[in-house]
Amino acid sequence: MKIPFSPSVYEHAAKMVGRSPWDASRDPDLMFEGHKRAYLEYRHSPIVVGIDIYNLEAEAYGASIHVPSGNGIPAVTEPLCADLDEGLALPPFDPHKDGRLAMVIEVGRRLAQELPGADVRIPVAGPFSIAFNLRGITNLCMDVAVRPGDVARFLMQLSENQAAFCQAIVGAGLDAAFFESAASPPMLAPRHFREIELPALKRIMEIASNITGHAVPCIMGGDTIRILDDILSTGTSFVVCNVETDQKAFIARAGETHPHVKVRVNMDPGIVACSDPDRIYREIDRILSITRDHPNCLMGTGCLPYETPPENIRLIRDYIA
Repeated sequence: MKIPFSPSVYEHAAKMVGRSPWDASRDPDLMFEGHKRAYLEYRHSPIVVGIDIYNLEAEAYGASIHVPSGNGIPAVTEPLCADLDEGLALPPFDPHKDGRLAMVIEVGRRLAQELPGADVRIPVAGPFSIAFNLRGITNLCMDVAVRPGDVARFLMQLSENQAAFCQAIVGAGLDAAFFESAASPPMLAPRHFREIELPALKRIMEIASNITGHAVPCIMGGDTIRILDDILSTGTSFVVCNVETDQKAFIARAGETHPHVKVRVNMDPGIVACSDPDRIYREIDRILSITRDHPNCLMGTGCLPYETPPENIRLIRDYIA
């Protein structure tokens, strides 16, 4: 049985136009052209519009994005909120004028118009991933330990604030993809995930689903086998099985309890970008061996590294075919 192949193109789109992720993340024409060229080369689905996809909401709230050296990924390096109370006092952002949200939506609209038939989606970050950028990971982990109730309230507030962003996406005729990797173990312990994060996660998934009219993907990196049942309880239609987790157990558990949910099984991104074809073939064979009896799986690359040679993706696609 042939397995679908879906590389994940974010900062790699910048390579397609020969520019740095910083340049492509700030210029709508470069972002558009990079994602367009990547799609024409890879024919992947969906096209997730953006370069540094986890920075968008934090920047809209007022956080500053650091200019990296070379082809590094832009990042928030200084927390916007000195303490949790400042976070709780943050007003909602306006997706039509704050940060780069309107720019990314417009790039998505252009891509959908230029590439009829492509599944174009705007990335929407989950509450813990936004809080991660607003408070800094060390501060946020301390908040979880010392003020868990207030963190839960902060996460719920961030979830509610995403409604306007989702409405702006749908208003532009586009769809959303949901990302929440910062909440995955070992960053957040499974107990804390269930007690503090899960209510807010369910709420944002409900908001996004109600606005888009369908269940949305819940994309989380990390060792997610330990919280898989919680992720599936959100009603998502699509989950990701990462190389960091027990992929065989993950696939079996998802197939047993939620056989209708699609599972993207990711290759090791380091292998995807390497210069050794035999190593890539072995990784493909490994994924094929653990998905053979599970028809609702597809193969992914994880976040495609910037430096990945396009011929590697062609090699993977052709080998699967």
